[in-house]
Amino acid sequence: MARIFNTYGPCMHPKDGRVVSNFVMQALRGEPITIYGDGSQTCSFYYVSDLIDGLIRPMNSAKEISGPINLGNPNEFTIRELAESVVRMCGSASKIVFHPLPADDPKQRQPNIKKAREQLGWQPSVALDDGLPPTIEYFRRFLQ
Repeated sequence: MARIFNTYGPCMHPKDGRVVSNFVMQALRGEPITIYGDGSQTCSFYYVSDLIDGLIRPMNSAKEISGPINLGNPNEFTIRELAESVVRMCGSASKIVFHPLPADDPKQRQPNIKKAREQLGWQPSVALDDGLPPTIEYFRRFLQ
């Protein structure tokens, strides 16, 4: 059993409500980038090819390996850093606007992938700066 954390990449639905797709679509449309809270809350993101590799490894592993195994990226970014990167990579003039943070919104999201590293030899390999450009190009198609 794998526990999946914050995957992004091509083939996401442009209206799925996740922060990466929301920010990219807002930036491509030149709309304000909406951040809930002050942007200091952290999240970790990993690219879809890392997810696929992480799902295949347990399927091909020994029976003794059992889950749950967290698949995600332990490297955190602030939501503001993500927004700034998306605006820059989209070549957008979007401004970042802040709204109150919902009471139930966590301030930190970071998976512990120790079990995936030790039992599967898995860890994410695609950096956010490398995964965002193909994701952005995928979303550009929805605006044509």
